[in-house]
Amino acid sequence: MILTLTLNPSLDRTIEIAALDRGAVIRAATARLDPGGKGVNVSRALLANRIRSCAVVPYGGHEGRHLVDLLSQEGIDMIAVPIAGATRSNVTLAEPDGTSTKVNEPGTPLSAVELETVAEAVLGAAHTADWVVASGSLPPGVPFDVYAGLCRRFAEAGINVAVDTSGPALPAAAAAGPALVKPNREELAEATGTTIGCLGDVIEASEKLRAMGAGTVLASVGPDGAVLLQDGRIWHGECPVAEPRSTVGAGDAMLAGFLAAGARGERALVEALAWGTAAVGMPGSRMPAPGDIRRDLVRVGPPDPRRPLRSTD
Repeated sequence: MILTLTLNPSLDRTIEIAALDRGAVIRAATARLDPGGKGVNVSRALLANRIRSCAVVPYGGHEGRHLVDLLSQEGIDMIAVPIAGATRSNVTLAEPDGTSTKVNEPGTPLSAVELETVAEAVLGAAHTADWVVASGSLPPGVPFDVYAGLCRRFAEAGINVAVDTSGPALPAAAAAGPALVKPNREELAEATGTTIGCLGDVIEASEKLRAMGAGTVLASVGPDGAVLLQDGRIWHGECPVAEPRSTVGAGDAMLAGFLAAGARGERALVEALAWGTAAVGMPGSRMPAPGDIRRDLVRVGPPDPRRPLRSTD
């Protein structure tokens, strides 16, 4: 079982448009509302592929109740922790070429008592878990080292921890020794102070995260695929996207696929890329099901350090 923790969940509204034209009246082609937050998306991707997961989710206000209702409708096993503030709402404008413009609310602060209640909920459920995924942005006012503290507590309990976060929270968590971190290109550059323009830079920055204390590093690099550093070995893999629709949740699907495949080596990287690529072809933050996933299109091999990256993540 994979337990996910999302400290800053959301309601995610995705609107598909022909083109983003600032200052104009834009007609929406479609719109959908999904439960959101990185850990929530990991649980949704696992459920879509019949893998047991439980999501720990703080919630508050009308938006929070709506979030819990949506998760219940999807059949997500969850521990919903009530908080005083209101759950945030996010909006994504998705263009036909896969370009996504996101407007994310900051979220609501969590008190020290609420944070402790959430941590205890995770520890109480984690005795049956193979992994705990601590994932997503932090709400305003929450200390940047909160994931680091949680990593230490979970590690002391013998629990494997995967961290997917950004900003100062990422290097702080890496220093706490998580079994896995999954940064994207931008997060990797910020956490390590490395300018990333080629695969060699990705490898160098990932090694810095390992030197800080992280175990495995799974670095996603957008259209250039992903790089995996584990047990002294390095793999690079990629998978073509036939018709990109939305990048929202693709990294979360990638992490879910990696964990679902055992989080070890080339096979897990293939699964990660197949799930992440399938998510890019889905509307909004819909997660891919088994029929959407094409492992046969994934190519994995040794990285070419000189290969330039095509675009930002």
